[in-house]
Amino acid sequence: MKVFEDITMRELIPQRPPFVMIDKLLSFDMTVTVTQLEVRPDNVFCADGHLSAEGLMENIAQTCAARMGYINLTQNKSVKIGVIGAVSNYEVFRTPKVGELIITTIEVLEELFQITMVKAFVRCGDETIAQGNMKIALMDIDMQD
Repeated sequence: MKVFEDITMRELIPQRPPFVMIDKLLSFDMTVTVTQLEVRPDNVFCADGHLSAEGLMENIAQTCAARMGYINLTQNKSVKIGVIGAVSNYEVFRTPKVGELIITTIEVLEELFQITMVKAFVRCGDETIAQGNMKIALMDIDMQD
């Protein structure tokens, strides 16, 4: 199995540039997954030098996708497409500036069939800048290259 540093997001998530909202998988287990993103000025969700609240939400969703992608990678299965089924208790305390590094952590609360409910925290340094719950439904559709 590859070490996290050798895994590209292209192997884990169905999104393709310019819509990729995570740079690296930092850690994984069946309950907690952590990713990293450096906010860049050319990010499609950046305006006025900040990543938008919608960009933070997509970052959480792609962290969920990276979790499932890593599971599929370790089982030699193809990456499936997922969709956001619901978002609840979503709070954005501030949006990150261009150049800042954000760390997103998802914790699986419940998993039933093809539906996963997570609690997510987005941090910049020691500061939590966004949090909320997300329900992701995994489709039976393979990622297309």
